[in-house]
Amino acid sequence: MTNVTKSYLPDFEDYCRYLKGVWERVHLTNDGPLVRDLENQLKEYLGVKHLKFCSNGTVVLQMALKALQITKEVITTPFSYCATTNAILWENCTPIFADVHPGDFCIDPAAIEPLITENTQAILATHVYGNACRIEQIQALADKYKLKVIYDGAHAFGAQYNNRSLLSYGDLSTCSFHATKVFHTVEGGCIITNDDEMAHKLHFYRSFGHRNDDYQSIGINAKNSEFHAAMGLCNLPMVDELIAARKQRSALYDSRLDFARLERPSRLPGLQYNYAYYPVLLESEQKLLDVKDALQKEGIFPRRYFYPSLNTLPFIKPFQPCPVSEDVALRVLCLPLYPDLPEEDIERICTIVNEAVYITV
Repeated sequence: MTNVTKSYLPDFEDYCRYLKGVWERVHLTNDGPLVRDLENQLKEYLGVKHLKFCSNGTVVLQMALKALQITKEVITTPFSYCATTNAILWENCTPIFADVHPGDFCIDPAAIEPLITENTQAILATHVYGNACRIEQIQALADKYKLKVIYDGAHAFGAQYNNRSLLSYGDLSTCSFHATKVFHTVEGGCIITNDDEMAHKLHFYRSFGHRNDDYQSIGINAKNSEFHAAMGLCNLPMVDELIAARKQRSALYDSRLDFARLERPSRLPGLQYNYAYYPVLLESEQKLLDVKDALQKEGIFPRRYFYPSLNTLPFIKPFQPCPVSEDVALRVLCLPLYPDLPEEDIERICTIVNEAVYITV
């Protein structure tokens, strides 16, 4: 089988060397030395001041909303993974969906401003597929209306915009370190800020609101373990090499696919991309299903990512129309992409896709 992605695993002996230290210290979790080492290395790699390594990419979105004291309306994107919307709902806030730009599928700043009301407190935007949102325009709106900006950077590790990590923008930025991501810790995520006071608050939020007998605030169990940190310490030195391999395979797709019947999302000027995914946009949902079925018959499993458009989720009331997102969600398909995907498999995938897009029933 060829799946849409394949998790990178480091050298087993390298990982075990970290585990040997865990066994010797018997310090398995609760802000252990490997967690602190990983945080320091991540801060250096990303060029950010404060970073908290947490248990997953969803809880850090919840922490961001809580830390910024967001309780009312949050303008957000309908084209993202459900965790983006679920975090808003879980924190008892109201998601207000602004449609996406038809070129890059990120939230459209032109759609944000008409939705701003006296109850709007924040903008929560996703860097879709590791592409950059229109950061300057979003920040201008936030400054004009005194709103907070949170970036869901689940896909953005290793991507840069204007020579800065995508994860360095906004009041708070989050990332997922799930096993499917460019950089992973099996399960995990992080929250990033350049504000000292906010970093202090987030440190306590991550660990029930206290350290030993020093109770500072409310909190949640968002800690991560030494075992997950060990995986991150093994994987981090490989990130640039893994991105280069992804770039090479993306270029092969670019050269072999027939774009007379396919489209690719655009990228903003100034973006240094991380090649996290390889999405293609089909002419119709039926054509997407035809391509998907043709691939699956050959043991190749792409993914409809993202589907459905989040404004159409059955528990979102009342319905908020977002025609661009709804259309894109019906027609976008992510093809297999990972660092050691064999070139012959890409050739085979492209042949199947190119044939399927022309088949009429």
